[in-house]
Amino acid sequence: FEVDGETVAAHRCVLAARSPVFAAELFGPMKEGKADEGGIVRVEDMNVEVFKALLCFAYTGSLPEMHKEEEDITCQHLLVAADRFDMGRLKLICEEKLCGYIDVGTVATILTLAEQHHCEGLKKACFDFLAAPTNLRAALASDGLQHLSASCPSLMAELMARSLEH
Repeated sequence: FEVDGETVAAHRCVLAARSPVFAAELFGPMKEGKADEGGIVRVEDMNVEVFKALLCFAYTGSLPEMHKEEEDITCQHLLVAADRFDMGRLKLICEEKLCGYIDVGTVATILTLAEQHHCEGLKKACFDFLAAPTNLRAALASDGLQHLSASCPSLMAELMARSLEH
């Protein structure tokens, strides 16, 4: 596989067994044109470290060790990759980890991510965090929720409706 300009070795059958998307791309009707003459499959729009973490999960069923200061960002990118390749268990693990990173500074980003990738548990955790009036006030004062109201007004409307219920 070639990811972000780097060649990464992996067994196609392992990825196909873990992901219906990889199965279709590597062995199904979508395989035409996916590999170049050397058999290298290019994975577009993904950081190589995220792909390596995805591979680690495909082979072992668990996440690799991550630096604590990078874990939240890596989990966000890995959640996107898990959704892209239909790896449900990996997506749930990332959702669960991200629930632990919800704070005033991250809630808008995580809520947007949850909405875009249909992560109902993560979305609920964000709304639960924002149900506390002090958290909601602090988040409303931040740039994150300002951006959220511009980029995803339906989510902001849902947030306001929920806050009126409490």
